[in-house]
Amino acid sequence: MNVSYYIAKRYLRSKSSNNAINVMTYIAITGIILGAASLFIVLSGFAGLKDFTLKFTSIIDPDLKAETATGKSFFITNQQLQQLDSLKDVAQYSKIIEERVVLNYDQKNYLAQIKGVDANFQNVVAIDSVIEYGNWIEPESNEIMVGWGISNNMSIGVLDYAKPVDIYVPKPGTGQITSTRNAFNTVRTLNVGIFTINDKFDDSHVFASLSLTQKLLNYKPDQISGIEFQLTPEADEDLVKQELQTILGNQVVIKNRAQLNDALYKMLNTENLAVYLIFTLVLIIAFFNIIGSLIMMMLDKKKSLNTLFNLGATVKSIRRIFFLQGSLMSIIGGALGLLLALTLILLQQRFSLVMITPSLPYPVNIKPENILIVFGTIVALGIIASKIASARISKRLVSSGQ
Repeated sequence: MNVSYYIAKRYLRSKSSNNAINVMTYIAITGIILGAASLFIVLSGFAGLKDFTLKFTSIIDPDLKAETATGKSFFITNQQLQQLDSLKDVAQYSKIIEERVVLNYDQKNYLAQIKGVDANFQNVVAIDSVIEYGNWIEPESNEIMVGWGISNNMSIGVLDYAKPVDIYVPKPGTGQITSTRNAFNTVRTLNVGIFTINDKFDDSHVFASLSLTQKLLNYKPDQISGIEFQLTPEADEDLVKQELQTILGNQVVIKNRAQLNDALYKMLNTENLAVYLIFTLVLIIAFFNIIGSLIMMMLDKKKSLNTLFNLGATVKSIRRIFFLQGSLMSIIGGALGLLLALTLILLQQRFSLVMITPSLPYPVNIKPENILIVFGTIVALGIIASKIASARISKRLVSSGQ
């Protein structure tokens, strides 16, 4: 067995004759345990919040989406549709049209985003699960479904035949506007349902049939603004993106869920990084206790170190003793901290110890990468602290032990 490692373990297990050193050592190890536990709990909490937040967007987000690269629309040919049908990794796809419109209901106007979808849209995303009232729109109809925010702001009810919802969109062209009739395309619709997904989407979106939207915008039957895809469970996303790009060409850009919500993902990742850095700073402060504990131990063991030096131990091997002792303290403290944190997180998942609302427990999620991040951070900081402390060992110190 390595002599330095053997002595480091003995120093770690044995108590010092000086009670102050023992107390300082206990404080240092406790600080590492609590620091590691706190860091992992916070990262798991943010992972849970991230999954909880993305759950509301993923309901209406497809696995992949083809958006027009330039302009507002592109044309899809029958040959391209046949090629899309032949892709084995694409389970379903839906043609869509999106555009800004003005809603008019009971003398109230509201700026919204209309999303025209074909009959296959229900198979691509789980839209039925977010319908709060009413039913989904019928294909090839003048029916619409509005978000909860729009319904609340405009007092739009469900199946109110006496008060239809008029949808306006400006006509393309140039020149002076002489009348409202000449400036806007208009369709009269009936609201048949209300959906709720998240505040941003509920306040801005209206679903309609693809044919109604094409009529409103004067689009041709093969003119659309995007295609949404649902992939099979075993599909390779990157490979499918390449195949779709080959079929649809440069007229479209293929995006996955993360790219569709890039601002939200960036915000969540930035917050996660900021919290990690803040808690790492706290850990750095805690590791000063390790440095102090090791230095105090060196001074207490001067006689023993002098004996080792006289027996032929080198200064380098004596430094290694305290380097290994500090590293072992960090590894053990980090492991115990992770064990404590895992226990608390499992209890939260099982018994909902902390609640956001009376019916909503604080979401937490155990991710293997967070375990590696926390343990790696603890070990790295422990090695640095041990290296700094062991560098205090000098020939003068070990040769003058009395």
